[in-house]
Amino acid sequence: MSKKDDEPIPPSKKDLLDIASLSVEEIEYLLKSAGPFKELFKRSIKKVPALRGKSVLNLFYEPSTRTSSSFEVAAKRMSADVTNLSVSQSSVVKGESVLDTVDTLQAMKTDYIVIRHKAAGIPNLLANHTRASILNAGDGFHAHPTQALLDAFTFREVIPESRGKRIVIVGDILHSRVARSTSTIFNKLGVEVAVLGPGPLIPPGRNDFIKRLSSWEDVFDWKPDAVYLLRVQMERQDEQFFPSLTEYHKVYGLTSERFKTLASEGTYLMHPGPVNRGVEIVDEAMLYEKSLINQQVENGIAVRMAALYWLKPGTEEK
Repeated sequence: MSKKDDEPIPPSKKDLLDIASLSVEEIEYLLKSAGPFKELFKRSIKKVPALRGKSVLNLFYEPSTRTSSSFEVAAKRMSADVTNLSVSQSSVVKGESVLDTVDTLQAMKTDYIVIRHKAAGIPNLLANHTRASILNAGDGFHAHPTQALLDAFTFREVIPESRGKRIVIVGDILHSRVARSTSTIFNKLGVEVAVLGPGPLIPPGRNDFIKRLSSWEDVFDWKPDAVYLLRVQMERQDEQFFPSLTEYHKVYGLTSERFKTLASEGTYLMHPGPVNRGVEIVDEAMLYEKSLINQQVENGIAVRMAALYWLKPGTEEK
């Protein structure tokens, strides 16, 4: 991708593991690079030869629709060879470790490995074990860097001058790698971040830059530019944090009345998906003209193309 002479390209990294380890300059470069890649979507031929001859492996130990398909489309549009490893049909079910699986794939000269795993830190472990570029597609409660990048890219599409703007993240903050990564990237880019959710699902004192709100009344009084709803991750909860999903919707969900207020304020609506209708969001909000949910999905492809383009696998070394 081309850049102006006065905007130096930051040195490529081998891996993309989290947002915390990226500099503001690296984040800005990835966001700017995603723009031209998105322009490709308007062409009759949507492919570029940037990764021709390279191999990309999707290795998902947890279910995924948006992220896995987004990475697959991104890699194919860059002319890479893509393999989706079905963990349920691999030797993993016979007890093969993640490292042994990656050793096997390394022997096949894989250049990029996109991995999602329920255990935090697995992508970092693999990054130190293999010459392939590791792209973290979500590890436990820890990080989801490309989701954060696409969120920031989407926010900037509608609010180009985003520094000093505000976003509220609502829901299960405790178990959300999205909340961690997205709040971090917005903070680095100068966007104010607040959170709302059941008390036990808001980790205390983790980030000083995050404002904690107590109710939707507080949310509307704070006048955010966007509200970012999170799915309640029941599968990650080993205890009950609220009486029922019905009660959660009543207290913390975007109900019909709250949606009317949000729409009257012209506040943008975001969600990483999948959406639980009737829990964190009411049905009519899905048709809201300022909903960015589908835009986030589309932008995920462009951002992941930018990430693949920027990374430099160790397999390229002579």
